[in-house]
Amino acid sequence: MKYVLLIYMDENALSDIEREQCYAESAQFAQQIHAKGQYLATAPLHSVATATSVRVRDGKPFLTDGPFAETREQLGGFFLINAQDLDEAIAIAAQLPGARVGTVEVRSVIEVAGLPQ
Repeated sequence: MKYVLLIYMDENALSDIEREQCYAESAQFAQQIHAKGQYLATAPLHSVATATSVRVRDGKPFLTDGPFAETREQLGGFFLINAQDLDEAIAIAAQLPGARVGTVEVRSVIEVAGLPQ
């Protein structure tokens, strides 16, 4: 089963050096779970200052600068993994560097027929 691990944290919680160390540690962790057949994808996200939220109402798009919601923690990145069950996905999430500084939300992915591979 596929799970997405959404990594939330205050985007100012890490210095530039700490952020680069986090990226390196995350890449190393991705290699470890890749070797076990659990890795599908991962990526950090740019600052919420670069975000644009899109809503369509009455057929017209409305754009707002910034993230969908104002919160103390922002979505900073994700891992997409294969895990046998929620317990295994949680165990993987607990090993992410972002879990030590922020919050990792674990969500199962709905498989929709007809999507490109």
